[in-house]
Amino acid sequence: MTALDLSSPVAVVGTGTMGQGIAQVALVAGHPVRLYDSVPGRAREAADAIGARLDRLVAKDRLTGADRDAARARLKPAGSLDELADCSLVVEAVLERLDVKQELLRALEDIVTDDCLLATNTSSLSVTAIGGALRHPGRFVGLHFFNPAPLMPLVEVVSGFATDVTSATRAYETARAWGKTPVACADTPGFIVNRIARPFYAEAFAVYEAQAADPATIDAVLRESGGFRMGAFELTDLIGQDVNESVTHSVWQSFFQDVRFTPSLAQRRLVESGRLGRKSGHGWYDHSDGADRPEPHTAEKARPPAYVVAEGDLGPASELLALIREAGIPVREEDEDHGTRLVLPSGGQLVLADGQTSVEFRDVVYFDLALDYRRATRVALSSSQDTAAQTLAEAIGLFQALGKDVSVIGDVPGMIVARTVARIVDLALDAVAKGVATEEDIDTAMRLGVNYPLGPFEWSRRLGRTWAYDLLDDLHLRDPSGRYAPSLALYRHAYATEKREGAS
Repeated sequence: MTALDLSSPVAVVGTGTMGQGIAQVALVAGHPVRLYDSVPGRAREAADAIGARLDRLVAKDRLTGADRDAARARLKPAGSLDELADCSLVVEAVLERLDVKQELLRALEDIVTDDCLLATNTSSLSVTAIGGALRHPGRFVGLHFFNPAPLMPLVEVVSGFATDVTSATRAYETARAWGKTPVACADTPGFIVNRIARPFYAEAFAVYEAQAADPATIDAVLRESGGFRMGAFELTDLIGQDVNESVTHSVWQSFFQDVRFTPSLAQRRLVESGRLGRKSGHGWYDHSDGADRPEPHTAEKARPPAYVVAEGDLGPASELLALIREAGIPVREEDEDHGTRLVLPSGGQLVLADGQTSVEFRDVVYFDLALDYRRATRVALSSSQDTAAQTLAEAIGLFQALGKDVSVIGDVPGMIVARTVARIVDLALDAVAKGVATEEDIDTAMRLGVNYPLGPFEWSRRLGRTWAYDLLDDLHLRDPSGRYAPSLALYRHAYATEKREGAS
C-alpha cells in the first residue's frame, strides 16, 4: 500500500493550532487541502494564518515564492462538511471529547467515499473508542502529530482494534511522504510517547515531594547529568501544568489506576492554585517580568581526596576511572567479584545509585547516573545523617576535581537520573512485550517526540541488560506500593541474560 497521491485532496476538520499545523504539512507536501470548522469564519481565518506562515517561510528562504503561491491556490476553506465529499483523507482535530469526535465522524461517513481514509489527531482518547461509532471502522486510524506539527518530525500512526492493516499502512506511508518520521503503534493509553514518558515527570515530582531536592536542582541534574534537553519542572511549565497533569490523569485512569502512572499530588495543588506555568505567569517557577530564576543547589568548594581505591569496574560509571586519573588523582585498583565502588581515604565509600539508600550502610555516599560522565557538567550526590562529614567532603572534592558542579540531595533510593531512566526502560520493555510497538519505533519516538538523548533500548544496551531490573528491584523493596515493581518483561530480559551467562 502506497501513500496518497499528491493530487488527492486532504481535509482537516478543526482549525486550532494542531489543525492548522497538520493542514500546513499536507499543503506544503503538495496536496489540495480543505479546512473546515464548525464556527463560522474560523476556516477562513485559519487559511489566512497558514498563508502568513508560508510568507515567513519564504522570508527565511525555506520556501520559494512560486511554491508559496501554488500552495495558497491549493488551500480552500470549506463552508460545510459536504464540501469534503471528494477528499481521500480527512483528519479531525476537534475538541478532545469522545462524543464530539464520534458525532463528527458519523456525519463524515455519510459524506465521503467508501475508500476515504478517516483519521484522528487525538492525544488522549482511545482510537478504538472513537472509531467505534463508525459503520466501517477499518478505515479509521490515529495520526498523532506533535506540536508544532510543521516542525516536529514525529507522527504516531495508531491502529485501533478494528483498523485494517491497509489503512494503517497507507496512513504510515502518507506521513512519510509528507516528510515526517512515522512510528507504528497499537491503540494503548498514551500511545508510545505519552505512555513511556510518564516517569520523567513522575520521578522528578516524587523526589521533590520527598523533600530531597528543589525543582531548580532536579532540573539541573536532569539536564547537566542526564543529558535531557529540559528538566521536568521547566518542561511542564512550558507545556502547561493543567495539560501535563491531564495527560497523566488520562493514562492513569485508562490503565485502571495502575500505581505506575499515579499522578502527583504536588502538581495537583499547583493546578488547583492556578499556577499553570508560563501561560499564567507562574508554575513551578515565577515567569513574571523581572523574576529571578532560582539557582540549583551547588556545593561549596572542597579538597579532593589524595587517592581513591577502585573495587570493581564501576559498571555504567567505568569511564570515571580514566577521568580521575586525568585529574591527577591516583587510582588503586582491587579485584572485587561483586564490588562496584570507590573507597575514599576516609574509609567511606562512593557508590553508583542502585536503588538503595545511604542510611542502610556505614559511611556511604551515592552518586547519580550520567549520560556521559566526561561531558556531564553536574553530578548529584546523596548521603544520610550517618555519613561522615569527611566522606561527603571527599566525594564532593573528587567530582569537583573532574570539573563538575556538585549537587547534594536527600537520601532517596535511585536518586534522580537513575530511577528515571530505569523506569523508562521498564515501561518500554513492557510496551514491546504487549505488542504496542517495536524497540526501534519506541527509541525513535522518544528521541523525536520528547527529545530524549537516547531511546530506552539505547539506554538499556549502554547500561547493561540487568541494570534497570536490579535498580527497580531494590527500589521496590523500599517502596512496596507497586510503583517500582519490575515488569515481567524486564524480569525476563534480565533473567534470560543471567541464565545465558551462567551457562557459558
